[in-house]
Amino acid sequence: MDQKGSPLELGTKRIWPLLLQYSIPSVIAMTASSLYNITASIFIGHGVGALALSGLAISFPLMNLAAAFGSLVGVGASTLMSLRLGQRDYASANKILGNVFVLNILLGLVYTFIVLLFLDPILYFFGASKATISYANDYMLVITIGNVVTHLYFGLNAMLRATGNPTKSMMATISTVIINIILTPLFIFGLKWGIKGAAISTVVSQTLLMIWQIRFFSNKENFIHLQKNSFRLERKIVVDSLSIGMAPFLMNAAASIIVIVVNQSLIKYGSDLAVGAYGIINRGASLFVMIAVGLNQGMQPIAGYNFGAKQIDRVNKVLKLTIMLATAIMTVGFIVSELFPHAVATIFTKDEQMIQIVVEGLRIVFIFFPLAGFQMVTSNFFQSIGMPGKAIFMSLTRQVLFLLPFLLILPPHFGLKGVWYSMPAADLLSSLVAAYMLVTQYARSKINS
Repeated sequence: MDQKGSPLELGTKRIWPLLLQYSIPSVIAMTASSLYNITASIFIGHGVGALALSGLAISFPLMNLAAAFGSLVGVGASTLMSLRLGQRDYASANKILGNVFVLNILLGLVYTFIVLLFLDPILYFFGASKATISYANDYMLVITIGNVVTHLYFGLNAMLRATGNPTKSMMATISTVIINIILTPLFIFGLKWGIKGAAISTVVSQTLLMIWQIRFFSNKENFIHLQKNSFRLERKIVVDSLSIGMAPFLMNAAASIIVIVVNQSLIKYGSDLAVGAYGIINRGASLFVMIAVGLNQGMQPIAGYNFGAKQIDRVNKVLKLTIMLATAIMTVGFIVSELFPHAVATIFTKDEQMIQIVVEGLRIVFIFFPLAGFQMVTSNFFQSIGMPGKAIFMSLTRQVLFLLPFLLILPPHFGLKGVWYSMPAADLLSSLVAAYMLVTQYARSKINS
C-alpha cells in the first residue's frame, strides 16, 4: 500500500514536515473559525448594539457545554482512531467512524431537548438581566435547535483529521466560515433579523458542510468509510472513546461553570456592559487559543499513531515542537493585548464605557498568557497517547482547582479588577502543575525512550 497521503505516513515521515502537514490545515481552520466568531461579534456589536454583545456573552456557557458533549465523542473517538490505525486495526477504525456518527446524534438530541425545555431559566442563571435576556434567548434558541447538526459536523471533522485528511478538514471549516461571513451581515443588516440572524447563519453553514462530510465518508473508495455494520454501537468503542474524550469534555464543562461565575461576578461588581466586555476579551483570546488548538489537533494523530506503534522517539519530538510553537503563538497574543488594547476594543464597539472596561481587562487577563500554550499542549499530549486520567486532571487544574477559588476570593477584595486578576493567576499555577506532571512522567520513563 502506498503510504503517501495515507495514515501510514504518520509513522514514517520526518516529524517537522509531518507536524506542519497536519497542523497547518488545523491552524488555518481554527483561525478561520475564530475570525468568524470575531467578525460575527463585530457585526452584532455595530449592527445590533453593545447590550447584544452582552447577550451573546451570556450564551457562552451553553455553547461551551455543547462543545463539551461534542468533544466527548469527537476528540475521544479521533484519538482512539489514531491509536487503532497505528496498530493497523482497520476493522475497528471503520467501526469507530460509524459509532461516532450515532453517538453524536444521540447526545445532540438529548442536549437539545433539555436546553429547549429550560432555556430562559438557564440564561437567567447564567447572568442574563431584563436588558439582555431577549438577545441571549434569540441567539441560543436557533443554535440549540441546530445542535445535532453542530455535533455531527464537528465529530466528522475530527474523523477527517484522524484518518489522514487534515486538508479536507481545513476546507470544511473554511467553507463554513466563508458561508457565515456572507450570510451573517445579510441576515443582520439586510433582512433585519438582529442577533438571531447570526445564529441562523451558523446553523445553515454547518448543515451544508455536514452533508458534504457524510457524502465523503460514504465513498467506499476512501481508506476509512461508513459501513452498514459500523452504525451498531459497540460497548468497547463507546467506553474507550468516552473515557479518552472525558478530558476535553470536563474542560469545556468546567469552562461553562467558570463563565457562569465570571458573568455573575461581572454583574455584581460591574454591569451588563462588563459582561459584554468579557465577551470581547474572550473573542480576542480565542484567536490565539484556537491556533494552539489547531497545533494540538495536528499533534494528536501523530502522537497517538506513534505511541500505538511504540515509536517513542517520534512521540517525544512532536511534543517538543508543538510546545515551542504554541508558546510562540500565545506570546504574540500577550504582546498585542498589552500594547494595543484600545485598538482591539474599538473593533467591536463604539461604546466608550465598554471600551474602557475592555482595555483594563485585556492588560490584566493576558499577563501570563504565554504560559497557557505549554499547559494546553501538555494536557492534550496525555490525552493523545491514551492517558485520560492525567489529561482530565490537567484539564481541571486551571478551571476548577485554581480559577474558581480565585473568582470567589479576589472580587470581594478588588471588585471588578479581582475578576480579571483571577485569570492570569490561574494560568500561572496551572502551568506549573503541567510542568511538574510532564517532568514526573519523563522521570518515570513511561513515555521517554
